[in-house]
Amino acid sequence: MRRIPAVLALLVVTAAFGYPFWWLVSASLKDRAHVFDNALLPTAFSPGNYVEVWQAVPLLTWVGNSVAIGLAAALAVTLSSAVVAFGFAVFRFPGRSALFGVVLATMMLPAAVTLVPVYLEWHAVGLASTQIPLWAQNLFGSAFSVFLLRQFFLGLPREVFDAARVDGAGPWQLFTKMALPQSWPGLVVVFVFELKASWTDLVKPLVFLRDPELYTLPRGLKAVLDRFGEGGEAQWELVMAASTVATVPLILLFLVAQRHFVRGAVVG
Repeated sequence: MRRIPAVLALLVVTAAFGYPFWWLVSASLKDRAHVFDNALLPTAFSPGNYVEVWQAVPLLTWVGNSVAIGLAAALAVTLSSAVVAFGFAVFRFPGRSALFGVVLATMMLPAAVTLVPVYLEWHAVGLASTQIPLWAQNLFGSAFSVFLLRQFFLGLPREVFDAARVDGAGPWQLFTKMALPQSWPGLVVVFVFELKASWTDLVKPLVFLRDPELYTLPRGLKAVLDRFGEGGEAQWELVMAASTVATVPLILLFLVAQRHFVRGAVVG
């Protein structure tokens, strides 16, 4: 009986967070006249909206682009940030604290501040209109990911690393054979965070991508909105269907990785 208020509170919060997604799915299954009637269940069931939007725009291509770019971006930032974080956590060298402070200070810079210089750099090497800038920047790590993974590495027993050094293990062996296998929760959190960030990013695809065949899902959704969401005959049911297609993969990703994600977020 004492748990009932807590359970009710959780149900209320869950309903508040789940309602927008339920509304989105419901609207995507309605006809044009009932999209905004706020009914939780469609009165006029129209699953053909998904078929129509799938045939109208290259959704499958955009999904494939988002998956490829998201995986590349997540892998790049996870590995590069892990290397940097391991160096800050394990090795002692002059100026380490000051240098780590500089790394953290970069988190204070909004992405829009560096967007134009970054674009000019990619334009100078002839890659400004490709998908490479959407993931290759992550090869240089992320300040947030470095901070998070450093916390994991600091929690590992230092005596184990000292014993491995006595046995002749080098820095790369310490990193690959000892640190990484014990830090999977943190690596999963960084991977999921970056995959989500890449999957939902609209600004960089708007700046870099020109060819519709190279669009990611957010950039493609912008194109769908421009095509079907404006004018007197706006087809909002198609916009909702495309938005649902873009949202479901992230929910499935979290369901698969939630155990590692929650554990890693709490420890980090």
